[in-house]
Formats: sequence, structure tokens, C-alpha cells
Amino acid sequence: MTVLVIVEHDRGTLAPATLEALAAARSLGEPVHAVTIGTAADGLAAELALHGASVVVQVHHDILSDYGPEAWGDTVAQLVQQHSPTAVIATGTDRGNEVMAHVGAVLDLPMVANCLAFEPGTPWQITRVRWGGSLLEQCELQAPTALLTMSHHAIEPAEAPVDVSIETFVPVLDAALARTVVIDRVERAAGVTLATAPVVVGGGRGVGSPEGFGQLEELASLLGGVVGCSRAVTNNGWRNHTDQVGQTGTRIAPDLYFACGISGAIQHWVGAMASKKILAINTDPEANMVTKADYAVIGDLHQVIPAISAEIRRRKGV
Repeated sequence: MTVLVIVEHDRGTLAPATLEALAAARSLGEPVHAVTIGTAADGLAAELALHGASVVVQVHHDILSDYGPEAWGDTVAQLVQQHSPTAVIATGTDRGNEVMAHVGAVLDLPMVANCLAFEPGTPWQITRVRWGGSLLEQCELQAPTALLTMSHHAIEPAEAPVDVSIETFVPVLDAALARTVVIDRVERAAGVTLATAPVVVGGGRGVGSPEGFGQLEELASLLGGVVGCSRAVTNNGWRNHTDQVGQTGTRIAPDLYFACGISGAIQHWVGAMASKKILAINTDPEANMVTKADYAVIGDLHQVIPAISAEIRRRKGV
């Protein structure tokens, strides 16, 4: 028996969450087969082998020129029918959950999303994240092939080098599946992103205005980070939705997260809880973000943030 891992990538650039899925797959103790979809991903074989994939199945088809959830899902479903794996594991990202939902629909199999841990058996015993991270659910899964996605940041990737063999697969895809394949993109500016930044300076309603984020921008620049925000900020039109941290925004995992004037609603906490360290700056010592943070400064962020920036500049001699 084998375990299939769906490799998430963007035109050949590997999504870090894929390495988490590979680590989870290896825990089952069965050969791990990584599935790369589209010719752009053919160059990922060596890195996948470094993380335990003994077989890389390279899928080629004209329709698979870019990401498309229906075409990807149908492709994986055909591989499941051909190989009858013990499990199929994907990333717990938007793309991973979307593709696996299509796989389950095509095969008429249940899919368990956002898993933290699992134990194979009859039935499988699974712990997964529910309600935006506010609770953990213990559930059972009875299926000939388990379809699972791993909650992002739930498991640390680790190298486990193996010799790798390459297989190719050409699926039979209906031309209609091309309707959801990406055909155009708007490129973002180069540099660190909210999801990858080592430092994130987040602002909430307490920042007070769009202009108030200037102080946060300065601090983020000094630390080589980026600025994020809460949903309340985007609702007020102060920042673009692409800056939002949270369940309906971006999930972050920086080394340090400054939570400035953020109350800490559960939806925001879900997006920030993977941060290595959190420093909350708030006038309310009982705010949810303050009570959950590793460090807290109780005070006016408009005084605290400039003071921090000034000290950084002093130490840097700038």
C-alpha cells in the first residue's frame, strides 16, 4: 500500500505546506508517492525526495497548464482509482482543501479537512480543527481510502532523504474542466509577503485611522517585516483585504507578531496563533490578545510604537 501526497505549487514554486503534508504522510510508515501536477512542477522531484517521497508521479496534460481545482481533483481521483492508496494527504490551505473536496466528490468518499493528528485503523481516529480553530474535534473515518488535509503549521517538516523514481501519468480529462484553470494573474510586488514575513506588525481598530498605520509601516520597515491588520480595519476601509490576518484572511507564522490595538477576536487569533512569539500593545489589559500574548505592553500604541522605532534606530545608528 502507498500514501499519495498532492504537491501544492505555483507554476513550479513549491508551497511550504507541502513539506508538512509529506511529514504527516511518512508517519504512516508506508511508501510515500508525491503527485506533481503540470510540467512546471517536474523540477521538484529532488526536493520531494529529500522529504521522503520515494516515487514522484509527474502528471502531464494540456489542460493542466496552471492551477485548476476541478482538473486537479479529477486527476487525483483517477490516480486513486488506479493505485488504491491507503490515504491521500493534501495541504490544509485553500487550494489543498479545494482540490481534496473535488476528489471526494468524484469518488463519492468522505474528506476530513484540517487534521492535526490521525491514527489509521478501522475506523481511522482523527483530531481536527473546527470552528475556525476555537475547538478540536475527535472524529472517526470509515473509508477504503482516507482523504485528509493537514492543518497548516500543525506539523513541522523534516528532511528524510530517500532514493526516488519518477513515473508519469496522463489523465483523461474532459475539456470542460478547463473552465476553472487559472488563465491570468496580477503579480504582487517582489519581497516578503504577509504569509512568509519573519516579523509582522499588525494593527486593529485601536490604530484609529488609515494615517495611524504610518507608524506601523515604519516599525515593520526597520525590522524587515510587513504590516498586517484585523478584519475591523478592512471593514472600515483603512487597509486592503490582502493585509488581513485571520480566518478569512492570511494565516501567519512569523518569528514575532506585534498585535497593536487588536482586541483578539477568535477569527483573528486563528490567523495569528502560529506566530512563534506575540507582543500585544493595548490599553486594555483584559483584551483577548493581551491575555494570549507572550509579552504585553499596556499603553497607547501611538506612544509605544514610535518609542520602539526610535530605540531600534538608535541601536542601528540610523
